[in-house]
Amino acid sequence: MRERPLALGAVRAVRRAGLGVPRDVSVVGYDDSALMNSTDPALTTVRQPIEPMGRAAVDLLARQISGVDVPADELLFEPELVVRASTAAAPARVGAR
Repeated sequence: MRERPLALGAVRAVRRAGLGVPRDVSVVGYDDSALMNSTDPALTTVRQPIEPMGRAAVDLLARQISGVDVPADELLFEPELVVRASTAAAPARVGAR
């Protein structure tokens, strides 16, 4: 939850510096919320699969409570990049081939 205010603070700092988002600086947040689509500009973010992560945690805990041996394997969940208006393509570099 802390990442969203940081990304919005970055947008504010860019504007205070006289620059534009995404014209001059792209900003990406982490841990999407429904409100990020309503910010100005709408914030590009990395969305975590919260429900599958929660289900896996509850399942592992329930198995441990019931005495089942739970392997200490790492669980991997794929995040989703939600592209909105706070990001743009990088400008072409002068002299780039």
